[in-house]
Amino acid sequence: MKRLFAPVALVAVVAAAPVWAAANTVTLAVPGMTCAACPITVKKALSKVEGVSQVAVALEKREVVVTFDDAKTDIQKLTQATENAGYPSSVAK
Repeated sequence: MKRLFAPVALVAVVAAAPVWAAANTVTLAVPGMTCAACPITVKKALSKVEGVSQVAVALEKREVVVTFDDAKTDIQKLTQATENAGYPSSVAK
């Protein structure tokens, strides 16, 4: 019985690991988005960041709402991705 318990306990801990990560949402202001092609470029850049699960771009507001796994990425990496694509961003106020 003791030999069976250890592997079962290990599986339970490993299976629960994703629960520890939290999905966060941040709105980034991207003032450089001025044309119809800009949102495509910004969305593509953010989608390539590991941990990003959703990207919604609002050209008229010049904002991007990003949902991401905080265990895999952070806001600094998101803003760096937009900057590398030619569109500097910051957290919207």
